[in-house]
Amino acid sequence: MALVPEAIAEFLDTRTPDQWIAAAVERLPEMLLDHANCELKAASTAMGFLYRYPERTALAQRMSRLAREELRHFEQVRRIMDSMGVTFERLTASRYAGTLRAAVRDREPHKLLDMLLVGALIEARSCERFARLAPHLPGKLNKFYSGLLASEARHFEHYIAFAKTECGIDESEIDARLAELGNIEAELISEPDPQFRFHSGKPI
Repeated sequence: MALVPEAIAEFLDTRTPDQWIAAAVERLPEMLLDHANCELKAASTAMGFLYRYPERTALAQRMSRLAREELRHFEQVRRIMDSMGVTFERLTASRYAGTLRAAVRDREPHKLLDMLLVGALIEARSCERFARLAPHLPGKLNKFYSGLLASEARHFEHYIAFAKTECGIDESEIDARLAELGNIEAELISEPDPQFRFHSGKPI
């Protein structure tokens, strides 16, 4: 049975609602389609850091590797979808991702900080959902989602580490901002949501 890594459980204020787990099991094609889109968007986000901050060597190198890893995950999800006869299509950003990214401030270094913290929250939530969902899935999907836990936890750790080293902002201010963004994330996860997505809230 997949377990939520301790660091992830401590980082997130709110567990994924049981209603979302039940809906995901019943709506696997929709869940997989949005998961594939999420992996593609995660790769694009990593590339965005490369284009925006190429002079930050450590950040750029890590984001280059992260983008390649996210693309491999995208390819893996696509193969599973193909085996199940699920057609890929592009989806618009979910309420979850759109709301978090709308909270990012415009001016540096706070823009970079917020982008990194949002990245950490999204990766942490993905890891938590993989762990919660995997035990309810059939063999191949169970194994795949359980296998993603380590990489998602690692991505979360990288985003948090860079927030502390790349922005030149006092750690107390980072913690305060993380609490603000974390409250937004928790509300998005726990509130009723008319749209079913990989990061959506309680299904209506």
